[in-house]
Amino acid sequence: MTEQQNKKAGQLFRIIKLSIARRFDLHLDKADEEEVVDYIKRNSDFRGANLWTLIFAILVASIGLNVNSTAVIIGAMLISPLMGPIMGVGLGVGISDFQLVKKGLRNLMIATLISIAVSALYFWVTPLHEAQSELLSRTTPSLWDVFIAFFGGLAGIVAQTRKEKSNVIPGVAIATALMPPLCTAGFAIASGNLYYFLGAIYLYFINSVFICISTYLIVRFLRFAKKHFENAETERKVNRYILIIVAVAVLPSIYLAYGIVDKSIFENNAQKFINDQFRFTSTQVINKTLRYNRDKNEIDLLLIGTELPKRTIDSIKGKMKDYKLANAKLLIRQGLDAKQEIDFSQIKASIMEDVFKKDSTANTAVNKKKALQKALPDIRSELTALYPEMTDYLAANTVVEKLNTPGRDTLTVVVASFSKPAKRIDRTKLRSWLKSRLDVDSVRLIIP
Repeated sequence: MTEQQNKKAGQLFRIIKLSIARRFDLHLDKADEEEVVDYIKRNSDFRGANLWTLIFAILVASIGLNVNSTAVIIGAMLISPLMGPIMGVGLGVGISDFQLVKKGLRNLMIATLISIAVSALYFWVTPLHEAQSELLSRTTPSLWDVFIAFFGGLAGIVAQTRKEKSNVIPGVAIATALMPPLCTAGFAIASGNLYYFLGAIYLYFINSVFICISTYLIVRFLRFAKKHFENAETERKVNRYILIIVAVAVLPSIYLAYGIVDKSIFENNAQKFINDQFRFTSTQVINKTLRYNRDKNEIDLLLIGTELPKRTIDSIKGKMKDYKLANAKLLIRQGLDAKQEIDFSQIKASIMEDVFKKDSTANTAVNKKKALQKALPDIRSELTALYPEMTDYLAANTVVEKLNTPGRDTLTVVVASFSKPAKRIDRTKLRSWLKSRLDVDSVRLIIP
């Protein structure tokens, strides 16, 4: 390349680099630092309206978990003010404001205790005491919870530092899901289940710490001004206290996050191993239990059907290293061992579920055929009494072919003639009456 070509290439590279830098520049549209700090400080406080909003949100979330309603739980997370003190702690660490850190931690502790107490009270008085799937999912944190909390926290603090507030914060509140684990902890206290309580608090701790870390990272990236102290000794003391707080929060979270990642990898590998290696025509895995332990993981399988010979089991065990499960223990229960462990009601339910799934298409077709064959009652005398001006009618079940979407549907069509034009209100009443009288799902009324 000539010197002129090199020069043009360099200019083009600088233009592209500048364009990319401008597009991803977080300093654009950044709000005034004092305004951001003041806003987060105000949201860190729990008194008055903030406290009552928290209590109401906890009750709504508890009801949602109790009745297993995802929509209600999402609504509770939208009105929850829990993000405030967590971001306050992250901001305080980022700008070396020890008073803000203490205030955020104090208010977070108050909010946590109040939330658990209110949810425990609700679950103690509610007549519904069964743990639903929405509640159980908040007792075991996964690797994805760590990622969601971290990236959700990044989105949250970026939105907080903008001049114009957007709808990001409500989305972050939903994604990071701080409210449901606290309600689950309250359920655990009300039901006396220590395992649920530890799992829920564990998830809440993970979410809070990683939101705090992401807040700190963005604050430092945006180069918020650190708090200056007149006394150098005081500044060193504050920095030392903040370092201790960060270490206490971050070091356990790293350890816990490592455990979550390691457990998720083991469970994924174990699931793939089971799906690949236990494909037999006359033997089926009816129950599997994956026990994670950093020293020795365990895969416990319950088989039904033809017993697998020892050489087959040994061959399967020899392939565990291919799935990075060399250090895991494989426990297979079959034959007499399986009979002692089998829950026959579970097997029956599983078989019935498979049968219903296989026959669902056939049942749908039969139901449609029955609907077509269903005889419609004779309603001539009733129509004559209700609508004297009606001269004749025709009623029949028919099949409607859908043009834009695949499939067909059944429909009851009624064609009626009147001696004089029927009013709109009469048409509506007649359609409702026909649907009820003919005992059908839908009626298409045609009046020439």
